[in-house]
Amino acid sequence: MTGTWIILGATSSMARAYARAVAERGARVLVAGRDMDELKALAADLVARGASAAEAVKFDARDAKTYAPLVKTAEMEPGEINVAVFVGSMPSQAEIDEDPGLIDGVATDNFIGPAHFLAEILPLMEARAGGTVVGVASVAGDRGRIGNYTYGAAKAAFATFLSGLRNRLSRAGGHVVTVKPGFVDTAMTWTVEGMFLVAPPEKVASDIVKAVEKGKNVIYTPGFWLIIMTIIKLIPERIFKKLSI
Repeated sequence: MTGTWIILGATSSMARAYARAVAERGARVLVAGRDMDELKALAADLVARGASAAEAVKFDARDAKTYAPLVKTAEMEPGEINVAVFVGSMPSQAEIDEDPGLIDGVATDNFIGPAHFLAEILPLMEARAGGTVVGVASVAGDRGRIGNYTYGAAKAAFATFLSGLRNRLSRAGGHVVTVKPGFVDTAMTWTVEGMFLVAPPEKVASDIVKAVEKGKNVIYTPGFWLIIMTIIKLIPERIFKKLSI
């Protein structure tokens, strides 16, 4: 957990919990997002928790002009460069059905923006012989379900991108961890109906830290979601298409 960690979408609940975990291990941290005032407060908190340094940096998945300056900032950091991607948005499928124009934002926030940024910073990581990428996908990407298939499709695309990135970065001595959370208690899920077995962000962050330290490739968090999604993926399509899950 050493080196510098770039946390994209750093003001989300999961990202904050993970940033605190790496700060407590003495890492340098670049907290990146849109709300600079909130990010600066977070950076100060991380230093108080043990980070060797912390800085707030602008990043907006929907504004590609923010990518290169963040890469330039990372170039000034010493040693290993690591990236944790917590960026995402999740309007309800009903909202998307009402306004299909929302699909563009969902795709950009959950896949296109993060993938584009990772492609830009990858040469720096390879030049420094590796580093770690943590990419937060979702169990929603394992199978298209009527309640959130647009969001699920974007997360599935990101998971596939991370799989290829893992192959490439491993050749430079780095690693990619794909994280598939189930229901997590965050601002993005507060209005979602029908959630069960909701996990606190700290639990997810703890699972990610363990996965990074152990060099895991793909994790479900909490772990019981692996069983749940294995069952869901095994349901025959002729039956699955009649279900409201």
